[in-house]
Amino acid sequence: MIKIANVSKHYGDFNVLKDCSTTVSKGEVIVVCGPSGSGKSTLIKCVNGLEPFQSGEIIVNGISVGDPKTNLSKLRSHVGMVFQNFELFPHMSITQNLAIAQVKVLGRKQDEAIDKGLKLLDRVGLKAHAHKFPGQLSGGQQQRVAIARALAMDPICMLFDEPTSALDPEMVNEVLDVMTELAQEGMTMMCVTHEMGFARRVADRVIFMDQGAIVEDDSKEAFFANPRSERAQQFLAKILHH
Repeated sequence: MIKIANVSKHYGDFNVLKDCSTTVSKGEVIVVCGPSGSGKSTLIKCVNGLEPFQSGEIIVNGISVGDPKTNLSKLRSHVGMVFQNFELFPHMSITQNLAIAQVKVLGRKQDEAIDKGLKLLDRVGLKAHAHKFPGQLSGGQQQRVAIARALAMDPICMLFDEPTSALDPEMVNEVLDVMTELAQEGMTMMCVTHEMGFARRVADRVIFMDQGAIVEDDSKEAFFANPRSERAQQFLAKILHH
C-alpha cells in the first residue's frame, strides 16, 4: 500500500529525513514514534505530498508521490489525514464540515454527502452534535469529527499526525478508541504518536526515528521487549516509566 524508499529531505543544510525506507502493507497498522524533532511528522506528511522531499521515492497504492505529473489533490482525496489541531472549519456546522470535501473533491451530491457524513458521525458517537459548530465541542469530540471527515472520503489508508497531543488527558482515550476500532476493521494506518499503550494494543509494527533516520523498524513485540538501539531503550525507559 505504501512504499518509502531511500527518502531524504533537507531545509538548507539541515537534514530532516535521512535515507528513510519502509513499507506498509494493506491492513497493516504502523506506529511511528521517537523524540521530538526526529522527523516523524515530516515523514508522514511526505507520504501524501504535504511536504516535498529531495531524493528517494514514495509510492502510495501504485502512485508515485514525488512524480511532478502526479495529481496530488486526487491522491490526497484517497489518503485520509488527521492532524494534531483538528483543522475543522470553525464557521461551518459539523454536518457541513463532513460534507464539503465530499461534494467539492469527490463530486457527490449534497444530500448523499450529508447522509454519509451523518452515518460516520454516528459511528464515532457524535450524531447528536451534527448541527453544532466546532467551537461548541470538546477537543476530543472535534478530533473524532476530523476522523469521521477523513473516513467520509473512502480513504484507502489513514495517516495520523499526533492526533492526541493537543488533547486533555481525559479526552485521549475517546480518540484512541475510534482509532482502535478502525485498526480492527482492517484500515491501513500510519500513526505518529507517543501513546505507547495504543501501540502495544493495535500496532503490527513500530518504527522508531531519531535525528531524521529510521533507527528501528520491528514488530511491536520485539520493539517493546528488546529494542536494539540504545536510543530506543532510553526513549522507552522515559516514556513507559511516567
